[in-house]
Amino acid sequence: MNDRSARSDRAKLRRAIVVGAGIAGLMTTLELAEAGIPVLLVSLGPARRSPSGTIQSGLDAAVESGGDEPRLHLDDTLVGGDFLAPQPPVRSMTEAAPRLVELLDRMGVPFERSPEGRLARRRSEGSRIARASFAGASTGQHVLAALDEQVRRLEVRGVTDEHGVRIPGERLVLVLEPFEFLGVVRDDRGACVGVVLQDLRSMRIKAYPADGVCLATGGARALFAPGAGEPLSTGSAAAAVHRQGAALANPELIEVCPTAIVSDDAAYLIGDAARGEGGRLFAPKDPREARRPRDIPERDRDYFLERLYPELGNLVPPDVAARAVLRAAAAGDDPAGSALTSEGECPVYLELSHRPAHVLEARLGRVLTLGEKFADTDPRAEPLRVTPAVSRTLGGLWVDYEADDSGRIVVGSARNHATSLPGLYAAGGVAAQYHGASALGGNLILADLYGARLAAASLIAYRAGLARSAFDSPSSLFERAEAAERSRYEEILGRSSGREDAENPFELKDELGRALLSDAGALRDDARLYALLETIHALESRLGNARVTDTATRMNQSAQMVRQLGNMLVYARALAEGARARAECRGAHYKSKHDPRVTPGAVGRDDARWLRTTLALATGDGEVRLVRELDYELGGRTIHVTDAVDTRWVAPRPRELGEAERTRRRAPEES
Repeated sequence: MNDRSARSDRAKLRRAIVVGAGIAGLMTTLELAEAGIPVLLVSLGPARRSPSGTIQSGLDAAVESGGDEPRLHLDDTLVGGDFLAPQPPVRSMTEAAPRLVELLDRMGVPFERSPEGRLARRRSEGSRIARASFAGASTGQHVLAALDEQVRRLEVRGVTDEHGVRIPGERLVLVLEPFEFLGVVRDDRGACVGVVLQDLRSMRIKAYPADGVCLATGGARALFAPGAGEPLSTGSAAAAVHRQGAALANPELIEVCPTAIVSDDAAYLIGDAARGEGGRLFAPKDPREARRPRDIPERDRDYFLERLYPELGNLVPPDVAARAVLRAAAAGDDPAGSALTSEGECPVYLELSHRPAHVLEARLGRVLTLGEKFADTDPRAEPLRVTPAVSRTLGGLWVDYEADDSGRIVVGSARNHATSLPGLYAAGGVAAQYHGASALGGNLILADLYGARLAAASLIAYRAGLARSAFDSPSSLFERAEAAERSRYEEILGRSSGREDAENPFELKDELGRALLSDAGALRDDARLYALLETIHALESRLGNARVTDTATRMNQSAQMVRQLGNMLVYARALAEGARARAECRGAHYKSKHDPRVTPGAVGRDDARWLRTTLALATGDGEVRLVRELDYELGGRTIHVTDAVDTRWVAPRPRELGEAERTRRRAPEES
């Protein structure tokens, strides 16, 4: 087969498949299509309603002026993530950041401008320099809209073959929505040759061949309850391929947003954009304070982040801020903080009213709307009461990378963003790669964009090296995969709702979410994690009795929830096992018995034992096996990888974020 051929040996059009239409999925699709690769883009819903559109932060990019440069951006990223992110891909990302911002600017993202017409910049969480380009407090939505417009443009473009001849009746990009990803199709060598999807309108299940698949389905923050407004972020797709053999990396790592409006059934995140525009967190010095927050004078307020971390102040990394908020809410009695599920004894407020109203309206319109609608508070005039909430998962599918002898990423290598299933790639929040144990706010969109471009280039290389197209595989492969998923779905539909012991799947999901929040949230200990594993086991047993109240043959959300909940329990087990095993404090993963402030003699972050990636594999009996190394096949050769973290550029050092860090901080030196 000609590696540049648009058609297989059986004259079928060779499409790649991208699953997920958020920022990472759209960018992957755009890169593939611009390279002439026909793409099938699969999405649970309309692209502009993707969860990545809720990101409020800007994009960090170090422009070499004003004392900034990519090396400092690299250093901030590694320090913020407690050195758990592999350094070659992070360095390449920070070096590529300015070009990505320029690309979005040309696409029409309405970045804020200075009076001179240059891109305005503000500081994001964990950054010591104002390097984030932003579009108010809705940067994610604007980036998503710009990418969606570019992909829609390609939907009407025809496909040409390797000779430049138009292929009749074919379009470069085909979009399927709303369709749910159920799993991959694997050939007799274990390679991914397609996907199985369900049309959520007709509920029809069908297998689709593909010469390369990229998952860009986002993280799993909807595992935690109350959810943070992203019901689509269940982690179901990642868990489905994990069940089929794909390794997970650092599934225990989560991000906790320090500022959220939390109700009984939902959490609304107030991202670092508000603090980047001068927002200040404070708690009353007297926990019995009865005055309205706007009536509390400055002398009676404790601006605890500014007091504890004078250099970074309100823009310390989010995990540090979240634990400080919990300690403040506990009125300082418990150095480890209070339970994430409680608002604590003392309220904590985000003060924005000292900023001019026109600035807040221009740059923080989304924040004002959230405060008015969900907290009945006008942030222009009144401090906004906030509490921490789980905002995203940082772990996900393990993905590989290839670096050259100088430690830089080899762009176009088929290894970059490859999962441990040959032919399956992952980008964006579904993959673990760029953030380590805590993410800088300004790196969230950046990592999605850079990872997507890298994954697309790798998928193109993988496709070029195929000896045989998936479109020439025996039809029986796809028929068996279809039949297996159809049988599973029919079994779910056949469950009776008349049994006395029948369970409501939506209530089971809420139980799982509350258990995860309580036992694997911002504050963890081994006893609670063991209890969580018992809860997960019990929920797995009860899921067998889950009833499907809706027997409709179209848009059946009840049956869909039963299937997704099974996958969510798989992901939750990996998260709990990883958290139990990681015996240290690192980033958002915090165990008080390893905190020297709480337990005298404790090590805290333990690089000697735990400067490594948690690698999790699924076993046939539904358990999780943590491994130190694994082998996977790619391009006809076996690649051996370990859990070691590449730290070749910046030597790990204690993450001290207070005044003492100022005299010790320096940019990483070039090798």
